[in-house]
Amino acid sequence: MSPAPQATGLAIETHGLSKRFGKQLAVDGVDVAVPAGSVFGFLGPNGSGKTTTIRMLLGLATASSGSIKMLGQDMPACWQTVLPRVGALVEGPGFYPFLSGAANLIRLDSADRHASPASRADRVEQALYRVGLGHAAGKKVRAYSLGMKQRLGIANALLSPRELLILDEPTNGLDPQGTREVRTLVRSLTAGGSTVFVSSHLLAEIEQICTHAAVLSQGRLVAQGTINELRGVGGRRLLLHTPDGDAAHRVLERLGLRPQSQKAADPGAERGGTMIASVISSVISADSPDLDVIVAELVHSGIRVRSFTEEHSSLEDRFVALTGEGFDSAR
Repeated sequence: MSPAPQATGLAIETHGLSKRFGKQLAVDGVDVAVPAGSVFGFLGPNGSGKTTTIRMLLGLATASSGSIKMLGQDMPACWQTVLPRVGALVEGPGFYPFLSGAANLIRLDSADRHASPASRADRVEQALYRVGLGHAAGKKVRAYSLGMKQRLGIANALLSPRELLILDEPTNGLDPQGTREVRTLVRSLTAGGSTVFVSSHLLAEIEQICTHAAVLSQGRLVAQGTINELRGVGGRRLLLHTPDGDAAHRVLERLGLRPQSQKAADPGAERGGTMIASVISSVISADSPDLDVIVAELVHSGIRVRSFTEEHSSLEDRFVALTGEGFDSAR
């Protein structure tokens, strides 16, 4: 995996960040670099140390060792100037259920000594509309769905202009509709130049909304880079479906490929027939022939091609290879 970006234009930068609880090393020497203006995914299985890392970033937990810079300043030494520029949703939103969404935000904003009372009502209204809760501003939070509560938590993070937003599992526990709503919202947050740092254990979430990501496994950072870098661009394979498996195998080997076959029912067989086809896969490297050359050679050799597709390696393939364990790919 590519090395961490250079220490320029970074919204978050850590070096050797570690956290120990007694004999347990929960976070072990994490070097993460979050480019300004990115949607950065912090991905790892539950219990991998994501929330502990976020708590250290925000000064909610003290690091055992290592250093943190956020928005170009040292943390936690400069928390008084850094944190007013940071919005956060950590470990789920907590609100008074008997108050309305708007009343909860007014109460929270009143506790912020940096927030202007004169513009409070307008800012609360704008934040609610920005997360799609304008219609529910006067509704008591106890009547909110879980997705609405998550969006209200993000609205709280948006009450004042924020250069950096840190969201810990923002779609946790949401139904598919709520998940889509929060994903759409997160993607929109960078339009004004903000950086968004999103932790998740869901592959699909990171792949759909993030431009960059880092992978945490058992407290250690095992990879980081752009989404394409993490997928391992260049890791391609062809998938051929043909009833002429043995002959196709020989053609592909002659072209320098290393095909692997498995048998499958042939969708091209007549109804009631017993024809068996082969599904042949082969890794395509930089020195492999072009795909059109491969297809032309198969056809020229009399191979019946039912289908021929090119596949790119997935994030899941990459992460399993890096960590030796699976990640949730869907809710």
